Amino acid sequence: MVAPRYQPHPRRAFRASVHLSLSAIIISGLLAGCASPRKELTTGSIPTTASAGSASMNAGQLNAAAQSLGKAYEKNPKDRTVGLNYANVLRMTGRNDQALAVMQQVAIQYPADREVLAAYGKSQAAAGQLDQALVTVGRAQTPDRPDWKLKSAEGAILDQLGRSPEARQRYREALDIQPNEPSVLSNLGMSYLLSKDLKTAETYLRKASEQPGADSGVRQNLALAIGLQGRFAEAEAIARQELSPQQAEANVAYLRSILSQQNAWQKLTKDGKPAKATDTGTN
Repeated sequence: MVAPRYQPHPRRAFRASVHLSLSAIIISGLLAGCASPRKELTTGSIPTTASAGSASMNAGQLNAAAQSLGKAYEKNPKDRTVGLNYANVLRMTGRNDQALAVMQQVAIQYPADREVLAAYGKSQAAAGQLDQALVTVGRAQTPDRPDWKLKSAEGAILDQLGRSPEARQRYREALDIQPNEPSVLSNLGMSYLLSKDLKTAETYLRKASEQPGADSGVRQNLALAIGLQGRFAEAEAIARQELSPQQAEANVAYLRSILSQQNAWQKLTKDGKPAKATDTGTN
């Protein structure tokens, strides 16, 4: 099915600077390590050792971290922690092929390590190897000790494969293990957003944002869902929360670039329910 051609919303003269389809933007965010003001306004599925510290870094700091970790990795490529951290930062700077190459080597050294397998699957997914990623993440899971992070990761991959019902089942299984986990609630909400069920998406994302431990990325997802419903002022207020002025402006600018596609969403949805797209153009 050919996607509708996107046009700026008449109420806000937002510049249409993003040429990716909105679905591609969202789904890549589900698989991203964490939210970043320079990239997707989304939350991730598989935290790694480096995620918490790198989440607050700007682009320059991330590049510096990648250089430093790269040198440490060259000195000792068998160091598990360095390898995990290096691959994570590489993904955050968009170097997905490099991250995958690093994780392939780490996985060879630690073939039974659940965290390593999870990160390896995440790198595969980021590099577009979705079927392989699903197998790898599945290998990391054990029936007697199910891991909610891996369940959520499987959901994110299934969403990208277009298998939304299965994806949501994985998210709900993750929530059975870790009730009210904000990152999982956020991924579940974004899954509904992908299906253009904006009201259901907002419900889950709002619940996620209200949980203790919800990070900025969760609130950026909520801002996106609200903005796509035309409530621009509310969305921008949420996008600015708990960030430095520089980060807030970057997030708002990215939010505006996505909301420039609002007309397409109005055509694809009615009262928050999915509607059939029409072949009116190409991306």
